[in-house]
Amino acid sequence: MNAVTQVPVASASPERFRELLGGDFTQVENAIQAAGRLLSGRVIWHVNSTARGGGVAEMLQSLLSYARGSGVDVRWMTIAGDQEFFRVTKRIHNNLHGAPGDGGNLGRTEHKSYQRALMEAAAELTRLVRDGDLVYLHDPQTAGLTPHIRSREVRVVWRCHVGLDRPNELARRAWGFLRPYLEEADAYVFSRPAFVWDGLDQEKLWLVAPSIDAFSPKNQDLDPDVVRAILAKVGLGEDGGSTPVFLRYDGSPARVNRHAEFDQDAPIPWRAPLLTQVSRWDRLKDPIGVIRCFAEHCKHPVAHLLLAGPSVADVADDPEGAEVLAAVRSQRDGLPAEVKARTHLACLPMDDIQENAAMVNAIQRRSDVIVQKSLAEGFGLTVAEAMWKAKPVVASRIGGIQDQIVDDESGVLVDDPADLAEAGRAIDSLLADPVRAEAIGAAARERVREQFLGTRHLVQYMQLIERMLDRDGGRSG
Repeated sequence: MNAVTQVPVASASPERFRELLGGDFTQVENAIQAAGRLLSGRVIWHVNSTARGGGVAEMLQSLLSYARGSGVDVRWMTIAGDQEFFRVTKRIHNNLHGAPGDGGNLGRTEHKSYQRALMEAAAELTRLVRDGDLVYLHDPQTAGLTPHIRSREVRVVWRCHVGLDRPNELARRAWGFLRPYLEEADAYVFSRPAFVWDGLDQEKLWLVAPSIDAFSPKNQDLDPDVVRAILAKVGLGEDGGSTPVFLRYDGSPARVNRHAEFDQDAPIPWRAPLLTQVSRWDRLKDPIGVIRCFAEHCKHPVAHLLLAGPSVADVADDPEGAEVLAAVRSQRDGLPAEVKARTHLACLPMDDIQENAAMVNAIQRRSDVIVQKSLAEGFGLTVAEAMWKAKPVVASRIGGIQDQIVDDESGVLVDDPADLAEAGRAIDSLLADPVRAEAIGAAARERVREQFLGTRHLVQYMQLIERMLDRDGGRSG
């Protein structure tokens, strides 16, 4: 296995946002002009641990495409790691969310395992990165690369996509593990103020909320007949006789050809009310809690529940996925027969990540209510994705979710993620009042248009780069 792997990045023109943004597109034009002036001859590297599965990979795929379409030389690299490395980094990830995860230590032995796994990646990256380049390192898996790369006179930005509204001792333990590796970084990027660690250099801090791409396979408009055709091809719904087509990032047409792996008694009837949660198979997404909420507290007699996530074999950096999925399957198997028949689990293939995105797009558009009952959440891109599709969302009032949803205006927030009865009442209220659900969905789409599209993200990143380069007059080292 290669220590680092380059991920292909398409080129997409930000011009497609001009009509959507109206006068706000001027900020994008200014950022593109600044990029041409400041970044000529420089490469912007983004490094993370996987090209598939999870919000970071999805966001990079579109964000970097628009950066390249703006004339910026961007490259995307993923790092490899052994089983112990990903066990340690998953533990850090859970601790940053305030959760114990597997309950293991973060001591000297874990530091050695972490550092050992990164050595080859660090050596390879230092051969590739040139003086004057800028490197974005994403999340705990890459933090340990900072001192190696920064020593080559490049700007290093560490991007933390996760956090906790009220840090506990577990979160601070994870901070303590990562902090020594990050002292030399030129900037730290967090999603929201509450996630910023105590004691970091305030001059290096930058707040950038994640974003979605309105034109990606996951979010592009789909005709209802195409939605039905995609779901039929995947195996979730009844065939409507149309063709399961979508547009790739480069604008070329493609078809959904693969089937998903299911736990279901039968496909979902086309007109049945549908509740859906889309997420990785992760305890922090509380899929078992969603099933219990549906089974014990949702009163609609014919509504169906769908939990959809990636094929666990295709998500290399999450060693707990298969274990969580097994527990979810066991929970479904124990339901009363009538409820079990209305509960569906789908593992979506990741062989073609754009095809996978089209599957998620169709699932969200078919749904009547989207649920995101996470116990902890850095941002929750699936919330913004559902809002963009004008779907009412019931979600936990935690992390970045509460930055996206204005309660009872652009979604419904559940104060306590563990309160299954409150979540059930919120879901039932939307199913019982389609007019209110439609109004909330419309407000949700407008909020995403104003706040959470990728063009805003590009502008903020360009501002960050300008500030870093201004500190030393734009010197390469």
